[in-house]
Amino acid sequence: QVQLVESGGGSVQAGGSLRLSCVASGPIFSSWCMGWNRQAPGSKREGVAAIGSDGSTTYVDSVKGRFTISKDTAKNILYLQMDNLQPEDTGMYYCSTDPGYYSDCMESLAYGYRGQGTQVTVSS
Repeated sequence: QVQLVESGGGSVQAGGSLRLSCVASGPIFSSWCMGWNRQAPGSKREGVAAIGSDGSTTYVDSVKGRFTISKDTAKNILYLQMDNLQPEDTGMYYCSTDPGYYSDCMESLAYGYRGQGTQVTVSS
């Protein structure tokens, strides 16, 4: 059974940084897409960042230049380094992974397995 456990969320002021971690366990293959979604209160869930099996990364426009996704394949840990956080980054952040084939791993974030989430709150 695939399990994803996120950690690292918290409350910061605008301009601050956080690093999210996601520990993956179970029958997950290195060929799968992995990534991060977020959902703010009253808003739809949106894909934030994704990483492919070859290490290629994609980001939603609003976080480009501020967020960095990475993974430690040997330890099955996914990271999201978030710098220069802004109040609009507030929300619940979810780790996800999917076994399907995608030309763009951002597409995979709407499907597959998802963790319980970790809350990020940014104050102005």
